[in-house]
Amino acid sequence: MSASTENWAGRIVLMVAHCAGMVDLVALPVWVGTLISEYKFDPQHAGALATLFLLGAVVSSLYFAARFNRVPARLAAASGFAIAALAFVCAAFTSDFVALAVLHAIAGAAAGCGLSFTHGTIGRALNPHRLFAIVGMALGVFAIVFLGATPNLVAAFGGATLFKVFGGVMALAAVASAIAFPTAPVREADHLLEDVSHLRPAVWFGVAGVSCMALTQAMMFSFVQRIGIDRGFGTDAVTGVLIALGFVNLFPAPLAAIFEKRLLANVVLLAGPIVQVALAVTMSISGGFLAYAAPTVFFAAVMIFTHTFAFGVLSKLDPSSRALAATPAMLMVGAAIGPILGGTLVQAFGYGGLGVAALVIAIFAVGLFSRVHAPRPLMTAPKRA
Repeated sequence: MSASTENWAGRIVLMVAHCAGMVDLVALPVWVGTLISEYKFDPQHAGALATLFLLGAVVSSLYFAARFNRVPARLAAASGFAIAALAFVCAAFTSDFVALAVLHAIAGAAAGCGLSFTHGTIGRALNPHRLFAIVGMALGVFAIVFLGATPNLVAAFGGATLFKVFGGVMALAAVASAIAFPTAPVREADHLLEDVSHLRPAVWFGVAGVSCMALTQAMMFSFVQRIGIDRGFGTDAVTGVLIALGFVNLFPAPLAAIFEKRLLANVVLLAGPIVQVALAVTMSISGGFLAYAAPTVFFAAVMIFTHTFAFGVLSKLDPSSRALAATPAMLMVGAAIGPILGGTLVQAFGYGGLGVAALVIAIFAVGLFSRVHAPRPLMTAPKRA
């Protein structure tokens, strides 16, 4: 039986590819923290390297999303993740900022290619919301392993270990994609959707809203490790918080699948930025350990839960899946700005500046999501007066 989005052979490959392509959602605290503590970069330069990875993913995703239905998905995904693996392995053998910057950009562009075809394929599944929840749950499992092991490995073997881990994750995704990257079923009326030249305005509002949430996510998440350490909570305690965060991240994706028919997607989209900013502000001004740990543990879960609903809505608004193939771009255009913006704010205003910026971004996100409305079922004729 060939791999498909409707069987577990194909779904497992998509799970692996999703974890590799979305590594920033899990790794940013360790990533930026390692660049500061092990490579001795200041917050702005450390954030800039993560930003270059994410910018590379944005540009690549935008390019390949427009060509999603014209390029072999298996070849594109496997090649993208393989190049990203090579770039990260090379990064493990240099500490020069310029070399690391180039390699981060290459890795981001390559991973963005692989992730675009991963998300585009998910978007063509019979139930994109459910399948995106499945790969989201896999990301939660990956987060537990990564956040539990990588900080200790970096402490024991040095900062280069981080890039070797990244390289291994990308290599696994490349091999899995080459062997069994799935095909999506041909749906009724798919052939009518290939010539759609313009996306609905609601799609663009949804994309922009997700980007705003991704900006806040990356801005705060990049410095959550440093916030805890700089406030004297200790490396072990902060690592424990990150491990707990990984366990919590197991639940938002399956919960989003369970509540797909029980919650109005539009309500979830409006509530997501509000909950996210409440947690972000608490993290940025927290003085005690509990006030720091509690919002940190749930912070990424809000993004995962909300984005799963957004993915489902966008799959209905754009059945051609071109917008969903651009999921890395919509996530990472915000996330790309986050690390360097966060580093600049921390240097200029301290960690409290992050909370203020998160509040401003949340206002924009709510406004954008208020313009997104789930469409009627596909091919349903409008009622005549």
